[in-house]
Amino acid sequence: MASLEYEKQGPTAQDTADENSQAEQHSPSTEQNITVVYPTGWKYRTHRLGPWTIPCYASPPVQLVLVAFVCFLCPGMFNALNGLGGGGQFNATTADNSNVAVYSTFSVLGFFAGSITNRLGIKLTLSLGGLGYCLYVSSYLSYNHNQNSGFVIFAGVMLGVCAGMLWAAQGSIMMSYPQEKSKGRYISWFWMIFNLGGVIGSLIPLGENIHSTAGNVSDGTYIGFMVLTFLGACLAWTLVDAHDVVRSDGSHVILMKHPSWRSEFIGLWEVLQTDIWIVFLFPMFIASNWFYSYQFNGFNGAKFNIRTRALNNVLYWTSQIIGAYVFGYMLDIRSLRRTMRAKLAWGVLFLLTMVVWGGGYAWQKEYTRAETSLKTYVKDDWTTHGYVGPMFLYMFYGFYDAAWQTCVYWFMGALTNNGRKLANFAGFYKGIQSAGSAITFRIDALGVAFMNEFASSWALLAGSLIIAAPLIFTKIRDTVPVDEDLVFTDETYEDVKPMIAEAPEVRGKA
Repeated sequence: MASLEYEKQGPTAQDTADENSQAEQHSPSTEQNITVVYPTGWKYRTHRLGPWTIPCYASPPVQLVLVAFVCFLCPGMFNALNGLGGGGQFNATTADNSNVAVYSTFSVLGFFAGSITNRLGIKLTLSLGGLGYCLYVSSYLSYNHNQNSGFVIFAGVMLGVCAGMLWAAQGSIMMSYPQEKSKGRYISWFWMIFNLGGVIGSLIPLGENIHSTAGNVSDGTYIGFMVLTFLGACLAWTLVDAHDVVRSDGSHVILMKHPSWRSEFIGLWEVLQTDIWIVFLFPMFIASNWFYSYQFNGFNGAKFNIRTRALNNVLYWTSQIIGAYVFGYMLDIRSLRRTMRAKLAWGVLFLLTMVVWGGGYAWQKEYTRAETSLKTYVKDDWTTHGYVGPMFLYMFYGFYDAAWQTCVYWFMGALTNNGRKLANFAGFYKGIQSAGSAITFRIDALGVAFMNEFASSWALLAGSLIIAAPLIFTKIRDTVPVDEDLVFTDETYEDVKPMIAEAPEVRGKA
């Protein structure tokens, strides 16, 4: 790590509350008055705004917000497009085949994406990832004019490569930058901003098609998505390098100082040896996107016209924001030990699985794929009698998705604070998740009954929670020692320790 000049800055009230538990292990006296010593330079200057202190540019909160807006503009727009059902086209087959290409490629590259991220760095990895989303959207604009499904599928393959890199970088930032006590909140902040992209992205087709009951979206919708995804790829270059990030207690992110292609691919194998228990989360990984093809195509796309699908999308992603907020802050409740919070999160997820998907079963009994596939089938509008029931069900699906994703990321982040290892965990997560998506979008393209798609989703969600229980109940600890996190890197405690200066003791008058 390059040598840096440092300057003293007093901690804010939030900084004091969030002192890293790992740093406390090495501090000779946590009761002493301390002043955080930040490196000099513009990106380490804090600013006052009335009673608030704005963190420095190279702080974890600012960096997390930036990467959240990258995802807001790139995968957020992708989610909005897919949420319309069939990528906004009347026939979902081409979109299904493209999604199979996306997630098949993603599943292979995603497994190795953590190693690629560790070698290339955060900024380049995120930017290359964002460009894939722009290409993907452009293929649908082309399809509106020439029905060239080959280009759409090719764009899907390229997006699979790019998305694998983007999500590995994002996961590493979200799980390794915050202190242990703040990981739930950081995950919720990211998920809220990211899904705001889905909300705003859904407002574009809603505004474009509010007076239309057609089956596909206009060119203007796709052009708007293209511009936004390109801006997201450019925004990635505003991040600082991971080794420049300084937490509120003065500590640094644990990384490899000198990563090479060889060290990172060997590290991928090593993490599977040292953390073999992570395989107990693999079923939760594959379940986390398994239901998307059913919800987007079998529920929203099959039953509703374009403007109602767009409205449903707005409500779905808004519910995700609410779910991320509720679960993110619940997972950081300071009055409960982390081991207890992990067990409670598992129990609440299992209860939600039974309640939300039980309601979904009652709805799915009302229609079939054969019925909605007829050319003469008239799709429901928001003015249709009985629309309110499925509207709320779709909102609960969105809430549940955010709860699931937030908990999975938190479970992984509770196992280690090592940025290198967490990049690999994120790669495993997104790779396996994408394999599940590839399977389900292919199943949907083959015309499997909606009820079968629904049943497989419900069963996998419930079953994966049971399989993950041993890890959640026995392997998540209240804290992970710094010395243990450093084993997987070439850094020492001197490289990552909190940079603090002891303040002189203040004595009262006798």
